[in-house]
This record gives sequence, structure tokens and C-alpha cells, in this order.
Amino acid sequence: MKYSPYKNYKNSGIEWIGNIPSEWIDYRLKNIANVIAGQSPHSSDVNQEGLGIPFLQGCAEFGFKTPNPLNWCSSEVKSSRKGDWLISVRAPVGEMNFSDQSYGIGRGVAAIRPIVDKTHPGFLGYFLKNSIDYLNSVSTGSTFKAVSADDISTIKVYLPSIQNQGQIADFLDREIAKINELIQNQEKLIEHLEESKQATISELSTKGTSGATLKNSNDIFLGHIPNLWGISKLKFFAEKVSSGKTPSGGGSVYVSSGVMFLRSQNIYDDGLRLDDVVYISKEIDKDLSSSRVSPNDVLLNITGASIGRTCIVPKNFSAANVNQHVCIIRVPEKSLLSPAYLSMLLKASFSKKYFDYIQNGSGREGLNFEQIRNLTIPVPPLHEQEKIVCAISKKLEKIDILVKAAYASISLLKERRSSLISAAVTGKINVRGLA
Repeated sequence: MKYSPYKNYKNSGIEWIGNIPSEWIDYRLKNIANVIAGQSPHSSDVNQEGLGIPFLQGCAEFGFKTPNPLNWCSSEVKSSRKGDWLISVRAPVGEMNFSDQSYGIGRGVAAIRPIVDKTHPGFLGYFLKNSIDYLNSVSTGSTFKAVSADDISTIKVYLPSIQNQGQIADFLDREIAKINELIQNQEKLIEHLEESKQATISELSTKGTSGATLKNSNDIFLGHIPNLWGISKLKFFAEKVSSGKTPSGGGSVYVSSGVMFLRSQNIYDDGLRLDDVVYISKEIDKDLSSSRVSPNDVLLNITGASIGRTCIVPKNFSAANVNQHVCIIRVPEKSLLSPAYLSMLLKASFSKKYFDYIQNGSGREGLNFEQIRNLTIPVPPLHEQEKIVCAISKKLEKIDILVKAAYASISLLKERRSSLISAAVTGKINVRGLA
């Protein structure tokens, strides 16, 4: 849809706002709203049992539409009211939520209370969403970025008539809802495609590609497998099942370049992710020789929320070590078990169920090496393993193309959403006849 502009414009003098309609009036936020900075109570007054009023520490407790408090406070210090806007003042700065009731607010949150006779709450909320980049530009701090209540209070806001504000808010409510629905549809598609990937891996790695007659493996997790396949424990094929370790000094010894040091956040079922990889010196690498990885090693996360995530180390991969949260599973070069096939088996549903069962049964948040060695696996002939890996790779490649396209669509929709909000609340488009 093509939108019309207003008739006349003037220069706002602010780069991120640009020209605004001539009849719009400029204010500082403090002149049209009260900004209430949060204040944390004494730790003894905070509980998780629902006693007192719900208490928000920061944007981690912001929900999709309304907050999801994790704590309650028995002695209220600072609070929001129903109808206030809540804004994060600590990284990530500028995240927003709507106060559907009264909340106690900590130092990571500020409440913005519109002055009703001057400001339409919906319009102000959208204007503040459009101010996130500005707030980030004025944020300060070495450990984490933050803004003060004064930074927020002095934001310059340009207001049309209260009627026009309502029209803009109504227009954006309707159009943003449409965009959000499209984003949710793409997210559901990605979820479905990821489930298809899991199903593909599980089906082909345990049933093969030839449609052979099946037999009962007599393993409650593995189920039925082709008649001619063998069944064994992983320990009879793996020459190494052990984890790495973290060097003395922890993160303080990381350097900007050197030998790659892989952690659980680098291990994913779709491969290694090296966006936030860290490095250690060659001297420390020598001390950690037992934690070095080799091409075709299978890496498995064994602690924390990412237990069971796994991938194979690519061929020609540069030197690297792993920390104690990652298990190295190494199969000899001339083994009857292909590392690539093993990597697929560990991604399959039966392995995930086995790992979950171990966690629930032991009450521990971690896998030990003996449990990993005792995983029951199917063992088809090597040529069949190669066919299975090839078939899975081809199918996953097609699915990944669709996943990538869905993520690209989400990115474009989010850009469209931001652009539409910006254009409407700064008067670049006139929506009075469209609301």
C-alpha cells in the first residue's frame, strides 16, 4: 500500500527523527509523562512464592504482551501502575512491555506513565519503540550498557493532536498485528521443518534406505531395526570417550587469537557455530593436550541445558580443544562404525530419549562417560552407513534451504515492522484516513 505524506514539514533538527509535520509540537518526554526509575528492595524482601506484589528485575521477565514475573516483593519500593509502559534501562536497553497491573520494579526497569490529556498511551508506546536505537547510542557502561532515567526523560517527542495520535496508534495496532501474524507463521514453519529434520535423521539412521524387513532390537529406546543389521554398545567401537577441561584462570586466560577453544555453546546438531568462539595460547594448549579434538571426532554436550547436542568435527578443521562440558567420542580410522553415521545416530530420537531417561532417572544434570559408552546402537554394514549419511545429508540440505528462506522472510518482516512504526510516529506517512 502506498501512503500519502502530510502537506507541510519542518526540520526536527534530530537526525533519527528527520523532518516532521509542521503542526506537530515538540516536547521532552518528562513534559508529557512521568518517568519512574526502578529501585531494588533488600534481597530478604524478595521471594518466589507469590507473596506480595509481582516484582520485575529486568527485561528477561518481559512477556510477549505482558510481563512474566519470576519474583515477588513483600515491601514495595518503586512500582508501575496499570497502563504504564515498562522499559529496560540495562542491556538490552530499550526493550519494552506493557504494565497490565501494578508491578514492583528493580533497577533494570523504568516505568513511563503518560499524562493522559496530552498523550495517547498507544502512540507514546510506539514512539518509544522507535527510540531504541537512540537510547542505545547514549547508553554507557563498561560491564553492561545502561541508560539513566534522565536519558529517558529528555527524549524529544513530537506530538500531533490527541485525535491524530489515536488514529496512528489504531493504524499501527492493526498493521503490526498482521505483520506479527506473518512472523508467527514463519516461526511455526521453521519449527515444523526442524521437526522434519529430526524425523528424517531418526527414520533413516535406524531403518535404512532399502525398506528392509525389521526385527526387534530388544532395546526400549532403539526399537525395531533392519533384520541384517547388528546391535552393539558404543563402547565396543569408540577408542576415546572423554571430555576436555577448562584451563586454570577460566575466561581470564582467553586471548584474541591462538588455538580455538570449543565450549558447549559452540556445539549444535547442525554443526559447529563459531560466532562467539574463544582462543587460548599455544602454551595452554600444550597443557590441555588430552582435550584436543581431531577431524571426524564426534562432540557431545554432557552438562547443562544443551545436554545431547552433538556434531562432528569437519575434515581439515584447525587445531582446537574442548572444555569439560563437551565429550569427545573418537572412532578408530578403520572401524566398522563410520564417525559420520555415529554423529547421525546421536542426533536420532532414540539417543535423545536415552539421554533424557538418564537425566530423569539419576536426578543429575550431566552425562558420565560410562552412560555414553553403554548407549545401544544399530550397526549396519559400512556401505549402508555411507548410503544413509548421504541420503540424510541430501534431505537435510533441501530442508535447510526452506529454513533459511523462512528466517530471511522473518528478517524482512521485522524490518518492515520497524520501518512502518518509524514512518507513522514521525509523520512520514499520513494515516488519518486509514485508521
